[in-house]
Amino acid sequence: MLELTFRDATFTDVDALVGLIESAYRGDASRAGWTTEADLLAGQRTDPEGVREVITAPGSRLLVVERTGEIVACCQLQKREAYVYFGMFSVSPRLQGAGVGKAVMAEAERIAREWGAEEIRMTVIRQREDLIAFYERRGFGRTGRFEPFPYGDERFGLPLRDDLEFAELTKAL
Repeated sequence: MLELTFRDATFTDVDALVGLIESAYRGDASRAGWTTEADLLAGQRTDPEGVREVITAPGSRLLVVERTGEIVACCQLQKREAYVYFGMFSVSPRLQGAGVGKAVMAEAERIAREWGAEEIRMTVIRQREDLIAFYERRGFGRTGRFEPFPYGDERFGLPLRDDLEFAELTKAL
């Protein structure tokens, strides 16, 4: 069993978190894991400014997950009305499939319940059927609601196709 430590992110974690998030989703390094978006998007997934914004946003926590002192995963939790938004979920490609993601999601759900949330919601690129199936196996369901991809905003990447959009998923707590 993996020994994982959970804590809130600080500004000293920003560079390591950007590196982790990029390695989980973009570029050739991301292909070592199964969460890569490299066939859908080029460019960046996030930047230091975006990570700092999540750390300081009202009602938001950026949860850092460490193993033997190294940051190996993270996720954003943000209070919104009667639910908690779950985002920026990243696991080091070399640890994907080792149970880290499941442990992070369990801790995120525990925190959301502690906050009094009735459900947890997220958005996933609709074309990522394998990733959506992973969340469905963890009890999330598709709501049928979609959000447009922010085309033209390079902070979110450079789309390699013109039909990207986000599907909303939810799980009752």
